[in-house]
Amino acid sequence: MKRGMKVGDVATVVATVTAEQFAQFEGSVVHPAYSTVSMVYHMEWASRKIILPFLEDGEEGIGAAVSVKHIAPTGEGTTVTVVATVTEIKGSIIVTKVEARNERGLIGVGEVKQAILPKADIQQKLLESIQ
Repeated sequence: MKRGMKVGDVATVVATVTAEQFAQFEGSVVHPAYSTVSMVYHMEWASRKIILPFLEDGEEGIGAAVSVKHIAPTGEGTTVTVVATVTEIKGSIIVTKVEARNERGLIGVGEVKQAILPKADIQQKLLESIQ
């Protein structure tokens, strides 16, 4: 991992809620609202944006843990802004606090942990998982 990442570094993802992001299972919409799955995706993406400039050529980030609390609903056409902030750097483990907001306020909070590993190690673990 390249030097320079520090506690307090921030990245943001902004998305407009679409029908594809509704809470649904097997194609059946449960609620016409921004799903927790979509929120987790945007939280992970904001967190990943932080690490990207610091990855060496032979490295990649991989999700290690996600903890999320979905606080309020958000309907179609609403803008969601997700902010990730680095709270800890423990060797190759990067921890971010994440917050999701819409125009009315806070809709979700959580934490994302990512591990920075050599790409070869990740490929080996994937191979082992299918054998």
